[in-house]
Amino acid sequence: MSTDAVRQVPAGTARRGIGPRVVAFFGRLGALWRRSLQFRTVLITVLLSGLAILVIGIYITFSIASSLFQQQLDDALDRSNDAAAAAQSTLEATDASDRAALDSVVEQSLRTVGTISGSSAIAVLRVPGQETSTLAPQDRLASSLGGRISPDLRESVQENPDETFWQSVSFAGAGGGDDDPGVVVGTDLEVRGAGRYELYIGYNFAAAEETLAFMQTIGIAGAAALLVLLAAITLLVVRWVIEPVRTVAATSRRLAAGDLGVRIPEKGEDELATLAASFNGMADSLQARIGELAELSVMQQRFVSDVSHELRTPLTTIRLAGDVLYGQREEFAGPTERTVELLHTQTVRFENLLADLLEISRYDAGSVELATEPTNLVHLAGDVIESMHDLARERGSDLRLIAPGGHLDAEVDPRRLRRIVGNLLGNAIEHGEGRPIVVSVDSDQHAVALSVRDYGLGMTEEQQARVFDRFWRADPSRTRTIGGTGLGLAISLEDAVAHRGTLDVWSKPGAGTVFRLTVPRSRDTALSGSPLPLEPADVDADGPAETSVGPLDTRSLEVHDV
Repeated sequence: MSTDAVRQVPAGTARRGIGPRVVAFFGRLGALWRRSLQFRTVLITVLLSGLAILVIGIYITFSIASSLFQQQLDDALDRSNDAAAAAQSTLEATDASDRAALDSVVEQSLRTVGTISGSSAIAVLRVPGQETSTLAPQDRLASSLGGRISPDLRESVQENPDETFWQSVSFAGAGGGDDDPGVVVGTDLEVRGAGRYELYIGYNFAAAEETLAFMQTIGIAGAAALLVLLAAITLLVVRWVIEPVRTVAATSRRLAAGDLGVRIPEKGEDELATLAASFNGMADSLQARIGELAELSVMQQRFVSDVSHELRTPLTTIRLAGDVLYGQREEFAGPTERTVELLHTQTVRFENLLADLLEISRYDAGSVELATEPTNLVHLAGDVIESMHDLARERGSDLRLIAPGGHLDAEVDPRRLRRIVGNLLGNAIEHGEGRPIVVSVDSDQHAVALSVRDYGLGMTEEQQARVFDRFWRADPSRTRTIGGTGLGLAISLEDAVAHRGTLDVWSKPGAGTVFRLTVPRSRDTALSGSPLPLEPADVDADGPAETSVGPLDTRSLEVHDV
């Protein structure tokens, strides 16, 4: 590999790579904490148990360490006192009269001290300030005690004869450093003919420290094993408690989705069994209530359908008789003529109302089937506009069709879409206050859309929320002037939904209203948007000047294919 290709990665790059991963990890951990009761319970149990074990472990460790040190110290003091007593006895029993003999006695005493104390760290130092003696043996200092006998300890031994003192020190360990704990015990000896001497014995507590370290290791391993065991036990217990809760949640979701026959298994006699029984009782009551409502709805639908069918025969007879009278109305007197005209008008309206009720009952019963065929929505809208042109002119409204884009055929039921466009145009003519009405058609590769825009009074948000309700009117005191039944928009919404489309409304008081119909080109296509915007661009305008045009001539309409 070429050395030119080897480059050092800057430290900041690595940090930038690790930082997002850490943030993402804690983000996932936080999400798990918020969403999982089981995770929170186990984690809290482990943390609190770990804290308790830590506190107890620290207390036990200090207690054992203190007890172990005190035991070792007591043993060292006892052995030191015994060794000092044996050495003093040996020194007192000697009758040595020269330096060599006295040195031999001192050496023998030190061997006795080493044997009894079990330590080789021994020092014998002549107490300073005494008269010089030719018999006085030389000081003896083991190398392991070099620098470890403090002046304070020597001063205490010198000033307090026949007493024992100790001091904590560190001895050289196996690695060469001062890392082994221990003590130095000091007392005094009386050497006949030589004066007073200080006796120091060092004790290394390394073995005790190893025992303590081993106990700590065992304690840490035991604590870790205990935490794992606690976590496992908590997980099992929590799963045992949480699983029924999860079952209740899953059953609730299925119940909300319409599966009224789902139930929770009842096991045992504890609180969870009581919860399951209560939930099942609630589900039974809900299922029974919904069944009653469904049966009532079916009866209501059947009643409306039966009444509508039964009314058709007498209504047909009345309509035929009324048509005969209406055809001869000019032969009647003035009041009678007016009565015949009212009879004809209301009979037609009653017939339309009956047809709409039958259509609504079909939708309520779920028995509507579409007769789809390739249909061009521009041509369909032009035909409806042409048929309603005279009605619009009577109301003072000009109609205009705008079709800016390509318009491929869509698989729709032309009769139902023609009814939607007719209802929307009739609604716009009635509430358009004699102002222009614009019908727009546009499409894309997935959907075709049609919107009807008027510049009338408009509606509030509360009124928009109820505009598709049956028999609802924004102004109850206002009568229908073009013979509407009050079901047109409700049926239009059902027709749009039957095509897997949408019928949306936008309105603003003083700015008018827009109804937008969007249907997919085929039944297999899902809507992801609409080719036409719902909110118009001229929201704050009274109406664009180009909408005030004459009657629409559909013969001059150009349709541009995509």
